[in-house]
Amino acid sequence: MNSISRPEHCPAVVITGGIASGKSTVANLFIELGVPVFDADVVARELVAPGQPALAEIAAAFGADMLTPGGELDRRRMRERIFDDEAARRRLEAILHPRVRDALRARAAACREAYCLLAIPLYAESAQAYAWADRVLVVDVPREVQLARLMQRDGMTEDYALRALAAQATRAQRLALADDVIDNSGSPDQLPGIVARLHSRYLTLA
Repeated sequence: MNSISRPEHCPAVVITGGIASGKSTVANLFIELGVPVFDADVVARELVAPGQPALAEIAAAFGADMLTPGGELDRRRMRERIFDDEAARRRLEAILHPRVRDALRARAAACREAYCLLAIPLYAESAQAYAWADRVLVVDVPREVQLARLMQRDGMTEDYALRALAAQATRAQRLALADDVIDNSGSPDQLPGIVARLHSRYLTLA
């Protein structure tokens, strides 16, 4: 992010982090400060709504049993299908990710605020596709904190939680891409102040 925003979009800050790092909590604090947040997960859900081309493509690729009787994506069945099958996961990503990227870029282009946030959980796995973004904010916690939160928050067994962590980019890979890092292993009470300081910095940079 520099002093002159590029014409194709308002300055865009990617916010990312590993599973159970607290990305959503941080993003919500930016929203409270009036910052638009465009969320890749929300866009992906919109793209697989009944009647959308992506949903039809998923059904063709994985079978009609991936749909509920009401014609919606059976998210639980889909998660189970791709969890231990890298080829299946990549096939799903090939259907969704280009559409998600196009939608996020379009929303950033239409934004008229000082800057916006792009919430992209899998940014480290696809950073080159977001080369147009201006800055990267990583919400970081140690691996053992992620593991404990997954087991407590989501009721995962340790084995399942470890496999969920292994399916993502490593902590080191995310941190290597960061312009800014929020250490979210401490007290939640610290987060509003940290976010407010970053918000002021981003306003200055924009």
